[in-house]
Amino acid sequence: MSMKWWTGSLYKRSLIAVMSVSLLVASGCSLLPSEKEEEQIPIITPPKISQKPEYEVKTKTLETKVQVIGKLISMEEETLYFTKDARLKELYVKSGDKVKTGDLIGELDVSDLEKSLRLERIAFQREENAMKENLRKRDEMDPMAFEELRISFEEKRQQLVDKQEEIDKATLYAPFDGTVVSLSVQKGDSIKAYDPVAIVADTGLITPAAKLTKTELEKVAPGMEVLVSISGVGAFEGKVKQLPVKSTENDNNNGYPNPNNNNKPERPEDFMLVDIPKLPKDLNRGTPVSIHVITKRTENAIVIPPAALRNIGSRTYVQVIDKEGNKAEVDVEVGQQTATDVEILQGLKPGQKVVGR
Repeated sequence: MSMKWWTGSLYKRSLIAVMSVSLLVASGCSLLPSEKEEEQIPIITPPKISQKPEYEVKTKTLETKVQVIGKLISMEEETLYFTKDARLKELYVKSGDKVKTGDLIGELDVSDLEKSLRLERIAFQREENAMKENLRKRDEMDPMAFEELRISFEEKRQQLVDKQEEIDKATLYAPFDGTVVSLSVQKGDSIKAYDPVAIVADTGLITPAAKLTKTELEKVAPGMEVLVSISGVGAFEGKVKQLPVKSTENDNNNGYPNPNNNNKPERPEDFMLVDIPKLPKDLNRGTPVSIHVITKRTENAIVIPPAALRNIGSRTYVQVIDKEGNKAEVDVEVGQQTATDVEILQGLKPGQKVVGR
């Protein structure tokens, strides 16, 4: 029995000893300073040297164009206006109405002038009676005195004529058969002399047109090919039919109507007119159009992008690259230029490659 107790007691003491050693080792490890983690150094990739673009020398049809924004106008149209200031008494048409030559468009309130004319005519009847009496007594009168009476009588008669003409100017009539395509006034408005009142046009004679600046006029000539784009309708080929007619007025556009002057009534003579043989019918006057006038065309032109052309002083050259990647400078002669292409007259051949800047 004593042997059994001793053996059990020995086992317990051994287990306690092992556990104590384990705790001592664990506590000893926790008391040691922790080691620093190894720092991760990032990999540095050297920057790539940018590769300059390369372009192939090509051939194409090269066109230089003058691009303007215009509109559809009628070959026969007229802006109507009064030549005196007054209130608009009556307007007899509305926009879109068909009119015949001589149809009444509108009239100003000139009732004061008309009343004054009536009174002057009544007074003039007395002048006429007095003049008839003077004619009967002419032989008895002093010639100079009679001549003074005759001149005074003619002046008064001319005043009546002038006043009637002034009243007549207060009425507008249609100048030809057409359509009222625009109205700028309404009944009761105060009208200023020469301000546009209405535009009458023959809508069967529609054509593309545009106003040009002095710089554009210097580049364009009758007969040049034109491409006209009408939104929602299509693109049409034609030719420049007529340039704006020179004006004697000073408008700072070399004698031609200034496209930026919107104060004057427009006339077909103020526009560059384009002839298109197959223009669709039923187009609306005033529709905006884009007009490209081809001022120069070169077939099979040798071209490179503008980015490949280099200049130093008076020298113009390119960098040509061969199949092995070797570069060489080559002097070139430049011809026609556009926003996207430069024509090379001498120095390059199609198929070569040039280096961009």
